[in-house]
Amino acid sequence: MSFSVTDRTQRLRTSGLRVTAARLAVLAALDEFPHSTAKAVTETVRTGLGHISTQAVYDVLTACESSGLVRRIEPPGSPARYETRTGDNHHHLLCSRCGRVADVDCVVGHQPCLTPSDYQGFRVETAQVLFIGTCPECLETDAQPDVKRGN
Repeated sequence: MSFSVTDRTQRLRTSGLRVTAARLAVLAALDEFPHSTAKAVTETVRTGLGHISTQAVYDVLTACESSGLVRRIEPPGSPARYETRTGDNHHHLLCSRCGRVADVDCVVGHQPCLTPSDYQGFRVETAQVLFIGTCPECLETDAQPDVKRGN
């Protein structure tokens, strides 16, 4: 999905956040590279803005997450990832080998897409589903003969 500076500015204003160069740069980084870690976002933002502290990027991510502009996902054994695809009912695929994360739409379409066996008094609003497996690139690598072993 491609967003312009005007789109990002509007998204910030609509969410009640002040428009700053750092916020615009973080949203641009996440629009271009969804499922990025804070470290990757920081590196991407630095290529455009010059120096920005890691803490400043975390502050922007936290503000954007709190306002609903950014979604944080926490794959097991991996640092948190961030994305700007929010407000819909989608889940994630995680490659257990390389750590790649990909979106997958929910087949049910509405939230929550899973029904617990016992609600225990909770009002369930959403379910986070993470499918773990091996991505096509890692499967392809596995299918290649190992030259060192002579296979």
